[in-house]
Amino acid sequence: PKIHHPNMSDKKKVISACGGTGGHLFPGIAVAEELESRGHDVLLLISEKKVDAQASKKYGDLKFKTVPAIAKPSTFSPKMIPFLFRLWSTVKQCRGILKQEQANVVLGMGGFTSLPPVLAGKKMGLATFVHDSNALPGKANRLTARWCRKVLLGFDAAQKYFPNTETVITGTPVRKELEKLPSQEEARAKYGLALEAKTVLVMGGSQGAKHLNTLVVEAAKAMPDIQFLHITGAADHDRVMDLSKDRTGYHVLLFCDDMASAYAACDMAVCRSGASSMTELSYIGMPSVLVPYPYAADDHQTYNAKVFANAGAAVLRQESEMDSGSLVADIIRISEEPAIWLEMKSKADSLAVKDASGRICDVITA
Repeated sequence: PKIHHPNMSDKKKVISACGGTGGHLFPGIAVAEELESRGHDVLLLISEKKVDAQASKKYGDLKFKTVPAIAKPSTFSPKMIPFLFRLWSTVKQCRGILKQEQANVVLGMGGFTSLPPVLAGKKMGLATFVHDSNALPGKANRLTARWCRKVLLGFDAAQKYFPNTETVITGTPVRKELEKLPSQEEARAKYGLALEAKTVLVMGGSQGAKHLNTLVVEAAKAMPDIQFLHITGAADHDRVMDLSKDRTGYHVLLFCDDMASAYAACDMAVCRSGASSMTELSYIGMPSVLVPYPYAADDHQTYNAKVFANAGAAVLRQESEMDSGSLVADIIRISEEPAIWLEMKSKADSLAVKDASGRICDVITA
């Protein structure tokens, strides 16, 4: 498609707040890349967290600026007074940035990092937007929405939580590297996995996945013909290595900086149901067993997983009700029955919005 370069009067200066977690950051980067390819100018506001610093190095051609991240305490907490003071000073700082950058548009990619720049933008009469990638929107975004022209959504299930603001279903953008996956052969060679065996991708998630990780290793021992590629995160890596050391075809990764290869190597996934994992699973059309993180705010991961389970794209299992035997049954049913696997794959694929970055750009630069 021909790239639309705006003439000078159409060119927008967009400030996008996308720091704090990978789930806000990677979609924010994807939108920024799309905006720049259309000739607009973008500045990304990120937090001082490590995840943000690492990404800003990796995407060095984009412009980043750090602002202090503030998490809201519970409403009646004594910490509320210092929180409001910090919020006010961050809003003031954001206002300075918006003035200096001569911004026209403020886009929050979700979470409390979005609130100060959106508030500042609204006070200055700029076009303000927030994106929410979950089926059950977080409290921060429901609050931020009050000062937004439109709310952009990853799932249509989220619409009912924004009764007073216009919503647009845009989907959630995925990182550029997933647009073209390597061949399965190439990806399996990278991880030393056999070419012909069915392979399961396990993503424990960064928070408390100890129990889930243990269940998977136990289940794997009952399925010697199935391979596993298990991304553990730092906290649980050594323990999982130790648990799985007698099992061949069990590849453990501390961290994965090449998700395109990890997805390409595998036939199905066992993972948490955070919004970014869900977006990626649908984008590449991968069947999955979803185990929501039980302590997520408002249990929002269960709402995400239900969207996929109801569509037939995934099996939803609550961690408290699982054992290694039930996991073995799920994995075998999905990976060994071609008709079931194909059906789940096409259902996952049908949930994807492939051009989410473009849709978001269309709305915010209109």
